[in-house]
Amino acid sequence: MGRIDISVVIPLYNEEENVPLLLERLKEVLTTLGRTFEVVCVDDGSTDRTVEILKGLKERYPFLRVVVFRRNFGQSAAMAAGFDFARGDIVISMDGDLQNDPSDIPRLIQKLEEGYDVVSGWRRQRRDPLFTRKIPSMIANWIIGRATGVRLHDYGCSLKAYRREVVKNISLYGELHRFIPVLASFYGARIAEIPVRHHPRRLGQSKYGLSRTYRVILDLLLMLFFKRFATRPLHIFGLLGGGMILLGTAIEVYLSVLKIFYGEDIGGRPLLLLGILLIITGVNLFGTGLLAELLVRTYHESQGKPIYTVREVIE
Repeated sequence: MGRIDISVVIPLYNEEENVPLLLERLKEVLTTLGRTFEVVCVDDGSTDRTVEILKGLKERYPFLRVVVFRRNFGQSAAMAAGFDFARGDIVISMDGDLQNDPSDIPRLIQKLEEGYDVVSGWRRQRRDPLFTRKIPSMIANWIIGRATGVRLHDYGCSLKAYRREVVKNISLYGELHRFIPVLASFYGARIAEIPVRHHPRRLGQSKYGLSRTYRVILDLLLMLFFKRFATRPLHIFGLLGGGMILLGTAIEVYLSVLKIFYGEDIGGRPLLLLGILLIITGVNLFGTGLLAELLVRTYHESQGKPIYTVREVIE
């Protein structure tokens, strides 16, 4: 099965009521583009009739491809599977709850073809509950933008357009689907953002909640580590370990001076134990950094993965 022009990737989890209307709207929009296209629906272990409905719609929509998970693996895994199965030179991702509007896809593609590698949707008029969705999202977007340097208004919007080479070089796991623009920026991708429509959910139940906030924070810390120290882990572990060793050594020297020159008893001082703990922890961190360096070098050298990416070669 060869390459085509456009792939639309849609993770699904218990969306039996939305799937038929979503596919019909996608057909109406994509057929007007005059390009070859496919829709890759990834069922993430649905417990309702989503898979059964998709199978029934396959004859009506020959462009439909369905990937069915054995169990629920999460949205990032579903997105990653969709990217792996996508054959398009342009890959569009979107939610399956009809809150993203398929009619925005041509605008995303048009912006992408202006020379960008990733175009992210911005739900400027977001139709979600204020206190449980909109305000936490605004805070998270501000923190992520300032921390990573990739300034977007709406990281949580699933409606995005990518060039094929971007999604094929991104590994997703955990909850990293919301950080795809950050991961793409590691490869030097050009990123743009345009306003898109957003509709309130009318059918089915939302799968999002405040429980994801803690996971977003942990993933943000992981992104910061990837951005600054992914290819040089010894810089962070060595810095922390070296600082602890120096501080612990200074404490022990200070106590030794008190013992030798002033005859003070230092055996019962908590400061003595603190100094020893700092030195031991510092040595462990430094050793961890060396091991991490070996792992990074093994990863790149064994798989032939360069530590750089090339946009083009001009002969």
